[in-house]
Amino acid sequence: MTLDRDAFYIDGGWAAPVGSNLLQVVSPHSEEVVATVPEGSAGDIDAAVAAARRAFDEGPWPRMSPAERIAVIEAFSGLYAARLGEMADLITLEMGSPTSFSNLAQAPAPWMQIEAFLTIAREFPWESTRVGNLGTPVMVRHEPVGVVAAIPPWNVPQFTIMSKVVPALLAGCTVVVKPAPETPLDTYLMAELLQEAGVPAGVVNIVTAGREVGEHLVSHPGVDKVAFTGSTAAGRKIAAICGQQLKRVSLELGGKSAAIVLDDADLAKTIEGLKFTALMNSGQACVAQTRILASRANYATVVDALAQAVGAMVVGDPADPATEIGPMVAQRQQERVEKYIALGQEEGARIVTGGNGMPEGLDTGWYVRPTVFADVDNSMRIAQEEIFGPVLSVIPYDDVDDAVRIANDSDYGLAGTVWTGDQEAGLDVARRVRAGTYGVNTYTMDFAAPFGGFKASGIGREFGAEGLGQYTELKSVYLEG
Repeated sequence: MTLDRDAFYIDGGWAAPVGSNLLQVVSPHSEEVVATVPEGSAGDIDAAVAAARRAFDEGPWPRMSPAERIAVIEAFSGLYAARLGEMADLITLEMGSPTSFSNLAQAPAPWMQIEAFLTIAREFPWESTRVGNLGTPVMVRHEPVGVVAAIPPWNVPQFTIMSKVVPALLAGCTVVVKPAPETPLDTYLMAELLQEAGVPAGVVNIVTAGREVGEHLVSHPGVDKVAFTGSTAAGRKIAAICGQQLKRVSLELGGKSAAIVLDDADLAKTIEGLKFTALMNSGQACVAQTRILASRANYATVVDALAQAVGAMVVGDPADPATEIGPMVAQRQQERVEKYIALGQEEGARIVTGGNGMPEGLDTGWYVRPTVFADVDNSMRIAQEEIFGPVLSVIPYDDVDDAVRIANDSDYGLAGTVWTGDQEAGLDVARRVRAGTYGVNTYTMDFAAPFGGFKASGIGREFGAEGLGQYTELKSVYLEG
């Protein structure tokens, strides 16, 4: 069965592209082309935005009751749940995520988001009345923000699409999705499921394209809000465009998160936890806690335990269930990570496992050896800049105050953890670290709670009632007493 596609999903059907350019979807493991899809142009974006605009301005979706929209998304959820294995396999194929992670998170977590947002939408205060300060009633309405441009990255494509599309739809918005050119295949399956669920024509439109065409979408006068997940550099540019146009924007950007290991932590449990929180999705995760902070008294022990665990991780074919670390998404990403490994050595850090060069037994694929650096100072670039690969820096601290200072000494503030035998002490650390999400002896994402970052890690929040509210405008209606 071929995975090739020749059309975009626009206005409820499959529309031929304006141009003839194709994007090649390349397996990061085999380096072979596994599919081709059309490459969108400004004309395709114009058609998609026009369809979304009509569907919002004239169509039934924004005028349905919340209960009617919920019913359609419930149907979508059921269809999605039945195709989780297929979705996981597509994402493993197109971006190299280990199948164990794809079946744990890449496909099930988006479905869990749908279910969580449905629960939130059923209880959301779409209209509420309060008593004003003059003693007369005021109705407060949450109305849809309009046409939404949803721009996800390649690392967790469905996860980041669902965090935008589902709350937007439940709020009554219409959407244009621009998937990353590396990972278009999963969105075609999603489009089929949306169509089957009965989402009206024009409510969701999907055009795969590169960065330049993405900028055309961001700046399009027909778009009311931009929801973006990706690099901080791209986020700054999007924010500038939206600021000029006074366009609503939410940004989920990069991170350089810290995991603080206190001396009373259960080391075996901590190391097992760090393997996931620091190296999930082969290190290609914005929440990856790649700065490991250990006390000077316990530093050598933590370094040795981490090096042993990371050095033993299975690197290889992402389709193999035993694989823990797969390839980087593209050759440019492999080269980027290798440059940071070389830079870390130039800066004076010491490699205790890993380093540059292909992992043993692999001749093809964009692989990087999982690498742990010791003797890292937090001012080094490998400790300050997001590498987006399986590279960890172990940084010593003097006491808890010093650990918190180091964790906060970053342009970013997305995630973090503290590992300790004393939960109250852990909570005290959690309250002091400036990050939007934090874990004590664990790290997860609960879709009932807001997710997002401080500082250069973004603007706005996803998930929870707060994430749904990002796709609404508030209207106050003053009533006669």
